[in-house]
Amino acid sequence: MVGPVAILILVLASLAIGSFLNVVIHRLPRGESLAFPGSRCTSCGKAIRFYDNVPLFSYAVLGGRCRFCKEKISARYPLVEGLTAFIVLALFTVYGPTVAFAAYATLAFFLIPISFIDWDTGFIPDKLVIPASIAGIIFLAAFHIVKWQVTWKSGLFGMIAGGGLLVFLMTVGKFLMKKDAMGMGDVKMLAMTGIYVGFPAVWIALFFGGVAACVYIMIALIRKRLQLKNTIPFGPFIAIGTLTYLLAGDFLIQWYLGLIR
Repeated sequence: MVGPVAILILVLASLAIGSFLNVVIHRLPRGESLAFPGSRCTSCGKAIRFYDNVPLFSYAVLGGRCRFCKEKISARYPLVEGLTAFIVLALFTVYGPTVAFAAYATLAFFLIPISFIDWDTGFIPDKLVIPASIAGIIFLAAFHIVKWQVTWKSGLFGMIAGGGLLVFLMTVGKFLMKKDAMGMGDVKMLAMTGIYVGFPAVWIALFFGGVAACVYIMIALIRKRLQLKNTIPFGPFIAIGTLTYLLAGDFLIQWYLGLIR
């Protein structure tokens, strides 16, 4: 039984990690150091004091504005912090204090910055995909020490099947539409995800992500924020599909099978 103090520590640690993920999202695409210099206002460049850098709390106290230049601070900062804590707490609720929770929380810490960077730039950085993949392989190696639901065979096949399916879809999409429908970054990202969730779960995660993408496209088309000729980054939807599977996959699959019956 995990007590409220442990839950509080978990949430606070997740918020702190979310704050660091904001740094990754902002600096990594620009080729800047993630460690130096310290946090600074993106408008005036002044160093942010430690008490103005408390996740969620400082944003609320400052009214979403820099203490010095009074320029607005992007709402993305508290969003990423809160989202990170929410996902970690949700994963802990589902998996408890297990190796699976540690693995999936680690995966989430990579999926979040990958999603935002891809949304901003249309680029999925290898500097995030490769370390995440290595971490997943390490968790697979730990299977011999702690019981975990994804085996070596399932994880490695999930990596191959995930990346292979996207290569196939990318090839078909290019043939039909005469342009690139996806990028190799998406392929690498789904292969990375396959290491953690295994096979056939990686295909289920992709299906959930595809449904989320279709819903977004339909809403964006109706609201005239997107045209049929436009393309959208698929990385965020791979992340959504993966997290949907991890948090509610069994429930959704059973619900769907119930409808069929």
